[in-house]
Amino acid sequence: MSIELANELLEKLSKGELSEIQVTKEDFLSFREQLVKREDFKHYRGIAKHGGLTTYVYLEEARS
Repeated sequence: MSIELANELLEKLSKGELSEIQVTKEDFLSFREQLVKREDFKHYRGIAKHGGLTTYVYLEEARS
Protein backbone atom coordinates (compact mmCIF):
# COMPACT_ATOMS: atom_id res chain seq x y z
CA MET A 1 0.00 0.00 0.00
CA SER A 2 1.35 3.41 -0.93
CA ILE A 3 1.84 6.21 1.58
CA GLU A 4 -0.68 8.33 -0.31
CA LEU A 5 -3.37 5.64 -0.30
CA ALA A 6 -2.87 4.89 3.40
CA ASN A 7 -3.17 8.57 4.31
CA GLU A 8 -6.22 9.00 2.07
CA LEU A 9 -7.99 6.03 3.68
CA LEU A 10 -7.14 7.21 7.20
CA GLU A 11 -8.42 10.71 6.43
CA LYS A 12 -11.69 9.37 4.98
CA LEU A 13 -12.17 7.13 8.00
CA SER A 14 -11.62 10.01 10.44
CA LYS A 15 -14.09 12.24 8.54
CA GLY A 16 -16.76 9.54 8.54
CA GLU A 17 -16.67 9.03 4.76
CA LEU A 18 -15.79 5.37 5.45
CA SER A 19 -17.08 3.28 8.35
CA GLU A 20 -14.11 0.90 8.35
CA ILE A 21 -10.92 -0.01 6.50
CA GLN A 22 -9.81 -3.57 5.72
CA VAL A 23 -6.01 -4.01 5.64
CA THR A 24 -4.35 -7.21 4.43
CA LYS A 25 -1.33 -8.70 6.15
CA GLU A 26 0.79 -7.72 3.13
CA ASP A 27 -0.15 -4.04 3.59
CA PHE A 28 -0.24 -4.00 7.38
CA LEU A 29 3.26 -2.68 8.11
CA SER A 30 3.20 0.12 5.54
CA PHE A 31 -0.32 1.12 6.63
CA ARG A 32 0.54 1.09 10.33
CA GLU A 33 3.66 3.16 9.70
CA GLN A 34 1.41 5.98 8.46
CA LEU A 35 -1.19 5.41 11.16
CA VAL A 36 1.21 5.89 14.09
CA LYS A 37 2.43 9.22 12.65
CA ARG A 38 -1.03 10.78 13.01
CA GLU A 39 -1.89 13.03 15.96
CA ASP A 40 -5.26 11.25 16.28
CA PHE A 41 -3.61 7.80 16.33
CA LYS A 42 -5.40 6.77 19.54
CA HIS A 43 -8.80 7.28 17.89
CA TYR A 44 -8.21 4.30 15.58
CA ARG A 45 -8.97 0.76 16.67
CA GLY A 46 -7.55 -2.20 14.79
CA ILE A 47 -9.40 -5.51 15.06
CA ALA A 48 -7.42 -8.57 13.93
CA LYS A 49 -9.30 -11.19 11.91
CA HIS A 50 -8.43 -14.66 10.64
CA GLY A 51 -5.99 -14.88 7.76
CA GLY A 52 -4.09 -11.72 8.69
CA LEU A 53 -6.86 -9.26 7.83
CA THR A 54 -7.17 -6.23 10.13
CA THR A 55 -10.25 -4.02 10.28
CA TYR A 56 -9.78 -0.42 11.42
CA VAL A 57 -12.55 1.80 12.76
CA TYR A 58 -12.43 5.39 14.01
CA LEU A 59 -13.54 6.10 17.58
CA GLU A 60 -15.00 9.44 18.71
CA GLU A 61 -13.09 9.20 22.00
CA ALA A 62 -9.41 8.29 22.06
CA ARG A 63 -8.31 4.99 23.55
CA SER A 64 -6.55 5.27 26.89
